[in-house]
Amino acid sequence: MLLEAVVADPDKRLSDLRLLTEPERHQLLVEWNRTQADYPREETIHELFEAQAARTPEAVAVVFGDQHLSYRELDQGANQVAHHLQKLGVQPETLVGICLDRSMGMMVSLLGILKAGGAYVPLDPTYPRERLAFMLEDSNAPVVVTQRRILDALPRRSARFVCLDSEWKLIARENQEPPPATTRPENLAYVIYTSGSTGKPKGVQIPHRAVVNFHNSMRREPGLTSADALLAVTTLSFDIAGLELFLPLIVGARVVLATREEAGDGAQLAAKIDKAAVTVMQATPPTWRLLLESGWQGNKSLKILCGGEALSRELANQLLERCAEVWNLYGPTETTIWSAAAKIEPGNHAVVVGRPIANTQFYILDRYLNPVSIGVPGELVIGGDGLARGYLNRPELTAEKFIRNPFSAEADARLYRTGDCARWRPDGNVELLGRMDHQVKIRGFRIELGEIEAVLLQFPKVREAIVVAREDVPGDKRLTAYLTTFRQTTVSLNELRRFLREKLPEYMIPSAFVMLEKLPLTPNGKVDRRALPAPENHRARLETKFVAPQAGLEQTIAAIWEEVLSIKHPGVNDNFFDLGGHSLQVVQIQNKLRERLGAELPVVKLFEYPTVRSLAGYLGEEKKEHPFGQRIHERTQRQKAAAAGHKPFGARAKL
Repeated sequence: MLLEAVVADPDKRLSDLRLLTEPERHQLLVEWNRTQADYPREETIHELFEAQAARTPEAVAVVFGDQHLSYRELDQGANQVAHHLQKLGVQPETLVGICLDRSMGMMVSLLGILKAGGAYVPLDPTYPRERLAFMLEDSNAPVVVTQRRILDALPRRSARFVCLDSEWKLIARENQEPPPATTRPENLAYVIYTSGSTGKPKGVQIPHRAVVNFHNSMRREPGLTSADALLAVTTLSFDIAGLELFLPLIVGARVVLATREEAGDGAQLAAKIDKAAVTVMQATPPTWRLLLESGWQGNKSLKILCGGEALSRELANQLLERCAEVWNLYGPTETTIWSAAAKIEPGNHAVVVGRPIANTQFYILDRYLNPVSIGVPGELVIGGDGLARGYLNRPELTAEKFIRNPFSAEADARLYRTGDCARWRPDGNVELLGRMDHQVKIRGFRIELGEIEAVLLQFPKVREAIVVAREDVPGDKRLTAYLTTFRQTTVSLNELRRFLREKLPEYMIPSAFVMLEKLPLTPNGKVDRRALPAPENHRARLETKFVAPQAGLEQTIAAIWEEVLSIKHPGVNDNFFDLGGHSLQVVQIQNKLRERLGAELPVVKLFEYPTVRSLAGYLGEEKKEHPFGQRIHERTQRQKAAAAGHKPFGARAKL
């Protein structure tokens, strides 16, 4: 093909010459992108929910703990919130911050914001104050829905703060009928902030029509019906929560809302799946590993949706042994939650992300934006109805990442450049091969390494900073920071970590810090990331004085920390998280304590007692008060009794 093209037109640039035959080109651009499907283009998210509420008003819509709301109650509560917000000036295109604990109130508020015409902006209560301040300032949200407990931690600005708990009596006086419909499908539904390479997060603007197309495709495949109960475990600031919270309400299913503690504790999560008769659950690979490590034996009625980062064949096979179906999902925030879905079968072949969902097109292109042949790596570029409007207040970045679609006859059709390296397989499925830049996924979170590097460089003693994602232990990907300092200065790692925690969420803080005299360079002067050394597996240079563990509980706990953290000789006063521990490793600690001591340690307790000495003290007191073996027996008996006499729903929820 290339030689014929050269002879036919010798004056053409090499990059402009086609390498594909016409049949190949037609297959790649047309046949494998034939995804057209009807969906309610003129409907919005909340209108689809309202229609379902009218069909099944008394069916249970949401379950949280022992509380539940029917579709009628959820609809009426959301209407009252909507009327209240409209009186505060909320209308189409108004951005409304939402900073709430996981609760019934969160569900009512989300729908209320949409019904008022607004677009919600998730503000995670666990984020550092400085990050929340930037998001509030950048979005210029005039209204923020929150609760009294969180209010003092939020940066105060010109926005009107609505405390759902303390103001509910006032809100409850509002009309329970829906407000007049003013929202159009092209209006914004939400703005999600993702990590940004410049050092500041960026807001992705998603319209209603994109979400409606997505939900319509997902209800068909992987599939969700009114008979399903979906366990929602994802934080609202992660865009995939949009599937968990809205798709069930559109099809008449039930949302079972997990608490933050349940979502982070494998044992509690396993119990929740069984107790709530869950049939569908969506989570990232690390969460599924957390479940397996807790001893979860599976549920043959459960449909598993897995996405957020690469699904390994090993994990896929482990899950397939324990459930009804496993689906691998893929998609950037900029193309509305998921853009591809693949049902995974047992075997040893690579796990693919599958084909594009309804009304979505995939192109794999070279650096000149020409389609590549089957099997040839290139950048995955996505088009279709799921594309975001762009980045909030970032026109240059929007123009860079959202480009004109040269394969469409429509003049305004665009493509989103994902930065993901991929290739076509001969069967038309897409296989991901990694990133083409320095963006990574850690425990499901999308992270621009440049954002962490930019924050590190704000620390006065740091001269140069490079952050990489290392996987020195298979299945345990961690962030490692490499730093150089100014002459005759030393960096306190405790002080540096405190600085980072004021600016970055927990999942973006490196597990290890390596101090170098100079960064290794390639011959052309760029940082040689491959030459960066692995972190040494000894106790970090902490400010705490080393004190050896005493015989008994302290030595047992210290030995477990050595195994889990791959660090030699932790001291009794060293903080688990300062040694590089993260939330998923807490589960490993939990399991090993159960194996060796018979101790049932709730995950939250390691956050309360993060040193060897404090944890040993807690376990010692627990052992005196209640022998571990007896506690395990009683806990098992309680679970059996609860399962035997379980009533699916408790008292009606109080908003």
